[in-house]
Amino acid sequence: MRKRRIRANDEKLSELILLISEWSQSDPRFGAIKLNKLLFHCDFSAYLTYGEPITGQEYFALPQGPAPRRLKPITDQMKEREELAYQEVEYYGHKQLRPIALRSPKWAVFSAEDMNLIRKTIEKFWHMNATEISEHSHLFTGWKVAREKETIPYSTALVGHRPPTVEEQKYGCSLQALAEQQLRAHR
Repeated sequence: MRKRRIRANDEKLSELILLISEWSQSDPRFGAIKLNKLLFHCDFSAYLTYGEPITGQEYFALPQGPAPRRLKPITDQMKEREELAYQEVEYYGHKQLRPIALRSPKWAVFSAEDMNLIRKTIEKFWHMNATEISEHSHLFTGWKVAREKETIPYSTALVGHRPPTVEEQKYGCSLQALAEQQLRAHR
């Protein structure tokens, strides 16, 4: 079976930024950092659920967590086109950069499944501030194993967190002897 190549879609990233910004306007915890993490969770959740991310953007590991590699150039273009602005607001003694959608997103670029997943993702993290959602993204195996600035493969969304069952452990052990045999044969 041939794997389908994931293609980055800058338009979808722009529209997802606008959609999340519009739907999150009444969230007092919503800022640029939370937007970044919501983008990550939407794309990786879509890959896990449907086998394909929403935007197809490449995410890379930064010390503060995963981020879309092209987020800055895309948001800079959006600011130039006057589609997006950042409002500096006071949030518990800190300056928060709040993304403001200056136009409505193009709804047609998203499927019904995309819209449902985006809505559920925003709802899931609604109660979290930037620190909390960042800490949540730090639990993601793909970010944990990637070196700084290394691309995080979408396939890492498939890695589970539960311990293996007894049957899975036995099966894994049974494969060990076969693997060792194959390694010896190819030396």
